[in-house]
Amino acid sequence: MNQQRRKEIRELIEKLTEVKELIESNALNPEEEYYENIPENLQESERATASADAIEYLQSSLDSVEEAIDNLESSIES
Repeated sequence: MNQQRRKEIRELIEKLTEVKELIESNALNPEEEYYENIPENLQESERATASADAIEYLQSSLDSVEEAIDNLESSIES
């Protein structure tokens, strides 16, 4: 792989890192905080279930972005 392609991949890694941070700070963390503050007697409510599902999907999205970053980093190391 040439230097130009490595540079472009590093730029992609930076952008994905920003996306990862945005997912955490703007979506996942607030949703987790919301869920944690649901009163115990409402933990089985439809809203609580929807929030738990959202957390699961957001975490999965975050994991996918982290995996993409790892794969890109591996590609420029080989």
